[in-house]
Amino acid sequence: MREIGHFVAGRTVPGTSGRTGDVFKPATGEIQAKVALASPSEIDEIVANAAEAQAGWAATNPQKRARVLMEFCRLAYAEIDELAALLASEHGKTVPDAKGDLQRGLEVIEFAIGAPHLLKGEFTEGAGPGIDMYSMRQPLGVVAGITPFNFPAMIPMWMFGPAIACGNAFILKPSERDPSVPMRLAELMIEAGLPEGILNVVNGDKEAVETLLAHPGIAAISFVGSTPIARHVYQTAAAHGKRVQALGGAKNHLIVMPDADMDQAVNALIGAGYGSGGERCMAVSVAVPVGEEAASALMERLVPRVESLKIGPSHDADADFGPLVTAAHRDRVRSYVDLGVEEGADLVVDGRGFQMQGYEDGFYIGGCLFDNVKPDMRIYREEIFGPVLSVVRAKDYEEALSLPNEHEFGNGVAIFTRDGDAARDFATRAQIGMVGINVPIPVPLAYHSFGGWKASLFGAHNQHGPDSFHFFTRAKTVTSRWPSGIKDTAEFVMPTMS
Repeated sequence: MREIGHFVAGRTVPGTSGRTGDVFKPATGEIQAKVALASPSEIDEIVANAAEAQAGWAATNPQKRARVLMEFCRLAYAEIDELAALLASEHGKTVPDAKGDLQRGLEVIEFAIGAPHLLKGEFTEGAGPGIDMYSMRQPLGVVAGITPFNFPAMIPMWMFGPAIACGNAFILKPSERDPSVPMRLAELMIEAGLPEGILNVVNGDKEAVETLLAHPGIAAISFVGSTPIARHVYQTAAAHGKRVQALGGAKNHLIVMPDADMDQAVNALIGAGYGSGGERCMAVSVAVPVGEEAASALMERLVPRVESLKIGPSHDADADFGPLVTAAHRDRVRSYVDLGVEEGADLVVDGRGFQMQGYEDGFYIGGCLFDNVKPDMRIYREEIFGPVLSVVRAKDYEEALSLPNEHEFGNGVAIFTRDGDAARDFATRAQIGMVGINVPIPVPLAYHSFGGWKASLFGAHNQHGPDSFHFFTRAKTVTSRWPSGIKDTAEFVMPTMS
């Protein structure tokens, strides 16, 4: 049985807590590895080691830091096929989807290579008599990231790339469900020339998370996960004086206007709703056709597409999506489908009974489609995180817009229309952090920032893009004067521009 420890001070080390977790192979249901679960004392040692290494890294000029990230990209791209296969084997997503996971993470590393420019401050000559003023951005110290199972490569890179480029030491606590790729990424960073102790991976469960949130040696926490845990992470870490960004859950709507290209809208819903088995915080889980004619046209095309979805093991090149990450999560998704039936929604396509021939013990569920879902139903209000799409019919545009605006979550939303006025109005009035116009999953590219509104984000900073460099640094402003022929006398009033 393969054993996964931690990555500390530039090398893999075994766990010493005596506690382990199971890492499954979702395609077959087998346990393929045991992962160490860190104790508070192990985390204490990791933080101390990171703090010792960080001072030298902070003193390294940004261009040299950027060169390490450039070499890391080269190494990771050279190994992307092996990384994708490893990721898929632990998560369950298809290999092409796993490559996308890696690609979107590496794009943020590529953005972070711009650190020499992104860390530049501002300068004002002659701000006052003989006075110059300038600003600088300096690293926080030791920072930590807590990442979810659904993107075991992308989200860690979203965090550690900018953090390290800014001169911090980083401690990554990945999901214990699929920890192997984060461990390998840390090895590649060392191969790329990163000093030992600057990137560390500590595997663990709730005990490790609580230790990181309260640890006095950690200056900031970045988190992605469900809203209840994001709220807890934000409140706990902030109470311990840390800077926090905590991204939570989502219920992303796709509004289909009567004038939309219906085939395009259906293709968007199929990919965005069922890709990666729905295990994405930007998955579209609610379709909102406007008017009965649009609803009928949408359902006529959507039902056969959901019925024909191809589900298979992650290595099946023809599969649309693979198994879910664990049996417990699959059962949770099934329970939501059961609940939707109890609540009175019309289950038009039922994937609960799906079994993969030859993989009967795998964690599979077929695509599910509900129609006539109402806003007071739990399957509408709560995040399911599986291949389940709910159709909520709206009588007009205003009702359609009110649905995402009044929802607890505010992560992503999209509208499909040919009407430029409607699209512009929607982009302006949608109370959501990321908006798509004829784009089903409006995830910003690496040089813009990613984040939702309302209960989808706790904290003032989004992830990647310019916000990441603001989050992982703090600003300092310097006012300097070199007297030359200026009469210097004591002043007892507040300095002004007078």
